[in-house]
Amino acid sequence: MIAERWLDLGGLRTLSVGAPDEARLAVVLLHGFAMEPVDLAPFAQSLGLPAFYAFPEGPLAAAPRGRAWWHIDPELRAAALARGPRDFAGQHPPDLPAARNLLAAHLDAVAALVPGRPLVVGGFSQGGMLVCDTLLHSPRAVAAMALLSSSRLAFDTWRPLLDRGALRGLPVLISHGEADEDLSFGAGTALRDCLAAAGCEVTWVQFAEGHQIPLVVWRHLRKLLAALQPTAPSR
Repeated sequence: MIAERWLDLGGLRTLSVGAPDEARLAVVLLHGFAMEPVDLAPFAQSLGLPAFYAFPEGPLAAAPRGRAWWHIDPELRAAALARGPRDFAGQHPPDLPAARNLLAAHLDAVAALVPGRPLVVGGFSQGGMLVCDTLLHSPRAVAAMALLSSSRLAFDTWRPLLDRGALRGLPVLISHGEADEDLSFGAGTALRDCLAAAGCEVTWVQFAEGHQIPLVVWRHLRKLLAALQPTAPSR
């Protein structure tokens, strides 16, 4: 089993997997709403790649369990879900800028801990939305992005940044389930289409299940990471 330990990276409590000085690439993966880093860490153990994995913890408590990247009222969420799967493209969470700043500081800390290695940033659901939002508003050198069962967010602020080529040429893995009852399948295809139109190198993974990360998605993620790792650690 690869060693795991808790770190403070850029102000975010982070579950890390792997040794930074032995890693050939760094991977940051954000959990979704009402999840925790421990929900994703087992996948790092199974990928079998010489990487340093960082699973940061959202700054806010969520109901009924886990953490969140921005506040979502549980009663309003339940009412919205009763009307059907959602698309966050028109939403502007008040605490989104604070979450964006936290993630930017976290990414800087990870890059400093594993210097010279390719950095892949991704997230599931709410975590994926924050990843894309942060890389648009706070550009930095990343090797690829993975958006798993996510949606556009505050898209009126994204559009001019995408039009100016903020993510042009970036490899992006996007996955979404046809039976997703939380974020609509249409939200996933709209995310795919807007990033492809902005010049991203999109790999699209469509699956039959719901709001989850099935094995086919992890296989595509492993393939992406394996293709990006250099043959030996950079020193």
